[in-house]
Amino acid sequence: MAALVNDRWWVLRINAFPDHALWTLFVDGVPRFDIDQAPSTWGRPLEPWPMLESVIAEEVLAPVENFVAYGSEAGQPCDDPFCCG
Repeated sequence: MAALVNDRWWVLRINAFPDHALWTLFVDGVPRFDIDQAPSTWGRPLEPWPMLESVIAEEVLAPVENFVAYGSEAGQPCDDPFCCG
């Protein structure tokens, strides 16, 4: 998921839960937090998320596209075949 918040792109990566945190939040391509539970203020969307135009999606995801495995953003990607393989 991605959202533009105060002119900064927030991207959530879903991880191999429960072996790792449920999500990792990136802000403008920089890892900020690991999150195990959705904050109560998030609620549940009533409608599907709108899709980003492909050009915008490519731009937003470019800084995090190589951070697929948990820990890869810190140079220590998980290589356990049971959770990240």
